[in-house]
Amino acid sequence: MEDGYQNRTAFIKGAKDIAKEVKRQASKKVGRSVDRVSDEYSKRSYSRFEEDDDDDYPPQGGRGGGGGGGGYYRGDSQAANDDEGGHSDSTEGHDEDDEIYEGEYQGIPRADSAKGSLAGGPGSVRAGGQQLRDAGASEAERRKDQEELAQQYETILQECGHGKFQWTLYFVLGLALMADGVEIFVVGFVLPSAEKDMCLSEPNKSMLGLIVYFGMMVGAFLWGAMADRIGRRQSLLICLSINSIFSFFSSFVQGYSTFLFCRLLSGVGIGGSIPIVFSYYSEFLAQEKRGEHLSWLCMFWMIGGIYASAMAWAIIPHYGWSFQMGSAYQFHSWRVFVLVCAFPSVAAIAALNAMPESPRFYLENGKHDEGWMILKQVHDTNMRAKGYPERVFTVTTIKTVKQVDELVDTGTDTPVWQRYRLKIMSLSSQMRNNILACFSPEYKRTTFMLMAVWFTMSFSYYGLTVWFPDMIKYIQKQEYDSKTKTFSKERVEHVTFNFTLENQVHRQGHYFNDKFLNLKMKSMVFEDSVFEECYFEDITSTHTFFRNCTFIASLFYNTDLFKYRFIDCKLVNSTFLHNKEGCILDFSDDFNNAYMIYFVNFLGTLAVLPGNIVSALLMDKIGRLRMLAGSSVISCVSCFFLMFGNSESGMIALLCLFGGISIASWSALDVITVELYPSDKRTTAFGFLNALCKLAAVLGISIFQSFVGITKAVPIIFAAGALAAGSFLATKLPETRGQVLQ
Repeated sequence: MEDGYQNRTAFIKGAKDIAKEVKRQASKKVGRSVDRVSDEYSKRSYSRFEEDDDDDYPPQGGRGGGGGGGGYYRGDSQAANDDEGGHSDSTEGHDEDDEIYEGEYQGIPRADSAKGSLAGGPGSVRAGGQQLRDAGASEAERRKDQEELAQQYETILQECGHGKFQWTLYFVLGLALMADGVEIFVVGFVLPSAEKDMCLSEPNKSMLGLIVYFGMMVGAFLWGAMADRIGRRQSLLICLSINSIFSFFSSFVQGYSTFLFCRLLSGVGIGGSIPIVFSYYSEFLAQEKRGEHLSWLCMFWMIGGIYASAMAWAIIPHYGWSFQMGSAYQFHSWRVFVLVCAFPSVAAIAALNAMPESPRFYLENGKHDEGWMILKQVHDTNMRAKGYPERVFTVTTIKTVKQVDELVDTGTDTPVWQRYRLKIMSLSSQMRNNILACFSPEYKRTTFMLMAVWFTMSFSYYGLTVWFPDMIKYIQKQEYDSKTKTFSKERVEHVTFNFTLENQVHRQGHYFNDKFLNLKMKSMVFEDSVFEECYFEDITSTHTFFRNCTFIASLFYNTDLFKYRFIDCKLVNSTFLHNKEGCILDFSDDFNNAYMIYFVNFLGTLAVLPGNIVSALLMDKIGRLRMLAGSSVISCVSCFFLMFGNSESGMIALLCLFGGISIASWSALDVITVELYPSDKRTTAFGFLNALCKLAAVLGISIFQSFVGITKAVPIIFAAGALAAGSFLATKLPETRGQVLQ
């Protein structure tokens, strides 16, 4: 009997050990209906064992003298069954007469088990019903604990005050959010240079532009769910580390596929920053400060865009910032820019190491002492900064939430790799259950409404913000094409061309014994022309093609005129010697265009600042829903002004207007998403919705880009319709202003 009590410490190893230990005690006291005893044990949770303590094991002599209706076990005790030598405790079973025999290990009773009880029998039905009742009671108790904790936690935050600690955390988490903003812009800025450096085709360019969004979609979903299980701080450190490592590698890799892979994993890493950062910071903010300061935090995403634009402007056009080792390894200035863009993530990692975990996460997971110590740290830091170091943290006990038993029995002899596999499987199961809980009857309507709002806003916002620069490029191209010079039926003999040829079309020309030496051809087209005994040496070309031309006895030496530039051409006795290998990276042709790209994005992100300030100041005054719906309606109306954007400057002005208005919607949406879910599901739900946001962004970008140069009406109608639908659905969400954080 003493062995049984000593073995109670083995309960922490898992439900299997618990059931086994209890069965051994039961076998010494009851002599019949062992199946029913097993069912009774299987219905009880680990917490029931702790609460009942020694009362779970009645004395060997009976149930306490009086009658036996209220005991833990069912059935009468018999002295004959007290004989410890009569059978094995761990291998007891039943014969067909329901007598105890040795040789069969029963294990933990399961619903589908054929041993111990008949499937579908009355005992299993009663056991299943009791299990449901126990689970319902446990969930009700847990929910009650969460409500009590939410109220007490708000009171504690009021006592801690808002001061130095929150502002320090604000800047630390701001760096993480800034890294997310940088990641969005990196590929767009390096693409004009990388496409030449890596010889990218149009499909490869499109994939490189979208791969970051796919990575961020996976990362938001993964790290959001992970943060509710292992902690906000730890998850954020992991995802920022992944982003930093693969951003660093992507600046050095040479091949397109490896660069694509590194940017994908970099996106997976940074994808978790938004859901974790907002949830993490909200759990240190009291109710009256939450909306305003979460809106101020959104400003760092804009700062990330400004940082990326400024660095691209300062670094990429400096062609001298590069080196190469033969033709195999080249490190150009755009790679320096990619390396510099990893700095915010690295700085966030360094600063985050000095910050504590969210105390709300600890309290939700039953870790009272850890949570109390962090709240005391917050209180003492703020009081010292305000000049009241003598003030004492008066809270002595904080409510913690009753934990659901999720023990995994690994055993002492289990190999290490298998233990980790079981832990990973258990963690995955917990994450999956948390995601499914967001679609439980209690949260299903909220989740679906938020999904619709997130999708419509992301579809219109990202679609339009990419469509704007593409439209500006299209307008520039139209203006450039309008200046194209056309030459027809010209005959040129014994002429040496050693100057740049640009933006010309030559049709039905005849060139005899001409030399093209050390020159650049940009946007040159030769159609139905004849080149006889011509010599081409040291030619660098961009957007240059020969269509239906004939080359007779001509020589090409050290040129980049590859086969794809000759369309339906005939080569008669012509020779190519020492052709240039790979792609030639020449920034000078795109110098003005590069500056225009950086300048447009810089203005677009800077225009967000006024909207961000207004949303932060009004968030706690007019409420989240009014801010969200109102900003969406104004953004919807502003879309129709796009019809009047027929010039470069006009499109830039409309881009700034749209960005400045829509940022208020994003701020309100971030705040309301944080406040609508309880702490144990907050980052999971936020991560899922942010992943949906990135999926909508990919769809919006792909659809809107396909209409560039075709029509403005379709993108405008799509964007306005999506924003109108989102603003209408937003009004159906519950207002969270003035509520404690669940």
